Amino acid sequence: MAQQDESAPLQDDPEHHPTTVEQGRFCLARCTCGWRGPARRARSRARTDVAEHLAGSTGP
Repeated sequence: MAQQDESAPLQDDPEHHPTTVEQGRFCLARCTCGWRGPARRARSRARTDVAEHLAGSTGP
């Protein structure tokens, strides 16, 4: 069963509200803007993907 981490957004941007979702052994980063990060085994790496997305280094 998927578990969702409803952590607060890293920035106060109304267009972006990132979360991480656990699916089995993997953790995925998602954002309300439609962006999705790759499946990661490490939660910390999924959170890093979110930080990079919010910094603008990855596409929408």
